[in-house]
Amino acid sequence: MDIFRGSTFIADRAWGAVEIANMDGITTRLHWTDQPYHWHVNDGEEVFAVLAGRVEMRYRQAGIEHSTVLETGDVFHATVGTEHVAHPIGEARILVIEREGSL
Repeated sequence: MDIFRGSTFIADRAWGAVEIANMDGITTRLHWTDQPYHWHVNDGEEVFAVLAGRVEMRYRQAGIEHSTVLETGDVFHATVGTEHVAHPIGEARILVIEREGSL
C-alpha cells in the first residue's frame, strides 16, 4: 500500500514522474511539470487528469488544431490516434493512465 500526495508532488525535472501502478501493461503515473510537452500520438488510449494546477491541452482533429483549458479535477481522454500536447499554465500535477511504454 502506498499514498501519493498529488497536490504537493514535485519532480526533479519537467514531466518527471513517479509510477503508481502497472496493471497488466497499463501504467498510472503522477507527473509534475512547469513546461510544455511535445506534440505526440500515443500508441493506445490515454487518460490525463489534472490533480493540481491548470493545463492548456491542444489537440488536432481532422487536421484542425483545437485548444481547451483543463482545470484541477478535469480529465482529458485521448482516443487512439489523437495528436495532442499539454501546456501547463504555471506548475501542474497530472495523473496519466496509458499503455506501458507510451510516449
